[in-house]
Amino acid sequence: MRQSITIFIGVQQLPNILSTIRIILAPVFLVLYVQDEVVWRALSVGVFAVAVVTDFFDGYLARLYEAQSQYGVFLDPLADKFLTFAGFICLPFIDAAQFPWWAVGVIVIRDILVTGMRVIADYRQRTMRTRFLAKFKTMSQMFFLYSVLLVGVFIKADVWLSPYCQQLLQSGLLGWGMIAIVVLTVYTGIDYFITNRKIFSLNKNAKTETDYR
Repeated sequence: MRQSITIFIGVQQLPNILSTIRIILAPVFLVLYVQDEVVWRALSVGVFAVAVVTDFFDGYLARLYEAQSQYGVFLDPLADKFLTFAGFICLPFIDAAQFPWWAVGVIVIRDILVTGMRVIADYRQRTMRTRFLAKFKTMSQMFFLYSVLLVGVFIKADVWLSPYCQQLLQSGLLGWGMIAIVVLTVYTGIDYFITNRKIFSLNKNAKTETDYR
């Protein structure tokens, strides 16, 4: 009986453990990707992929074992932000003209502000509402990041895909993709605040819509 309880408690904590692993993997990925050797850059993309997989499984396990908690609701998006920060910081090392530091700064500042809103909401014992558009933004960021990071690997490698990736980078399409991601990120940040504005009202008794994550 005691062993079963111990196993159950371990399973309950597994989603938070996976989120913590994602936070740890983010700086490991960053350090590896900015190296000049293509082998380290390729390895870093593998680390990034593992971190993305943990994002899927922590949510899946939390729902499967009903292990959702207030701490987990805060930790999961925080881990996502660590990973996306690391990913976007790598982009100027690929092409600073198409992926300028100011664009990276806008994305980072937006996510820091949203995290601050979550802290305030948690302090007021409220749960921020998350719209589908915000989830779409996260998926778009991850897809864009992984695509560009792979291009960054192939342009340094001597494989058959290298010339095509070089042409894609020179076409400027990825730069326009970066602008689209910045616009989507900023818009969802504004939408976050408008949707949850009652949480930040001076009236502490103001009600807000419940979270449906």
